[in-house]
Amino acid sequence: MTAPSPRHPKIEVDVTADLARALLAEQHPDLAHLRLHGRTFGWDNLTWRLGDHLALRFPVREMSALLVEHEQRWLPVLAPRLPVPVPVPVRDGAPGLGYPWVWSVVPWLGGEVVAATEPSTRTTWAAELAGALASLHVPAPADAPVSLHRGVAPATRDDVVSGRLTADLPHADALRTAWRAGVAAPPWRGPALWVHGDPHPGNLVTADGHLTGLLDFGDLCSGDPASDLATAWMTFDTAGRAAFVARTQAARAWDDATWVRARAWAAAMVPVLLAHPEEYPLMAAVGRHAADELALD
Repeated sequence: MTAPSPRHPKIEVDVTADLARALLAEQHPDLAHLRLHGRTFGWDNLTWRLGDHLALRFPVREMSALLVEHEQRWLPVLAPRLPVPVPVPVRDGAPGLGYPWVWSVVPWLGGEVVAATEPSTRTTWAAELAGALASLHVPAPADAPVSLHRGVAPATRDDVVSGRLTADLPHADALRTAWRAGVAAPPWRGPALWVHGDPHPGNLVTADGHLTGLLDFGDLCSGDPASDLATAWMTFDTAGRAAFVARTQAARAWDDATWVRARAWAAAMVPVLLAHPEEYPLMAAVGRHAADELALD
């Protein structure tokens, strides 16, 4: 292990190529000969590509280790019902050699990360994302994960989110208005549904005008689907959002209050996405886009 990269302030534990290969050699020796390349950092995990078709997914914070366990437990259950590829773990990794948490070997889902694309190009697959989320948004079992941050009523997060919606944010008044409307809206009264938790453009990949991957189920939980529907503002422009909403309504016919809460969650994500613009420039661009769309819509 090495010290965390100064450009990724959330990372508590780094995983070098030497450590990743040693863990493979110890736990999955038949994969240890494959080339390690293309290391990327996220807020909760880092990823090493392994050969051409696999990747290694390592938690980089103590709080994110449980999220990988959720993926290992539930993605094999959920993947067969989803119409888009998802990174179902093909091998589970255990703590070892000084690395403290579980980790996964997952398939590499090819395509371009949506956060790096122009929003005007995304309308072609907006209905595909809507269909994928509609397929996911079904009643979850009693032992499904729950979250304090996703799938909950906006009112439960009001103190935290209101404190983040400061005057220096782009379109601050529009963000506050959207959030207050969500807090005041009727809460979700239906059964607890499966919720992806984070379907923003950094967790979507596309190729040739189609959605080719829905990534990072670390925030998978059960509850109100509105927090997932916030992607309508984070991901799309006006045309794409119309296509996304139309396909969603055809599949699930959510009430107006659900969309009000969804819009509130999009506003709540803006300060989070803008928090580290130098370290995570693509996420900052997503935050600025969401603020612009909320101000327009």
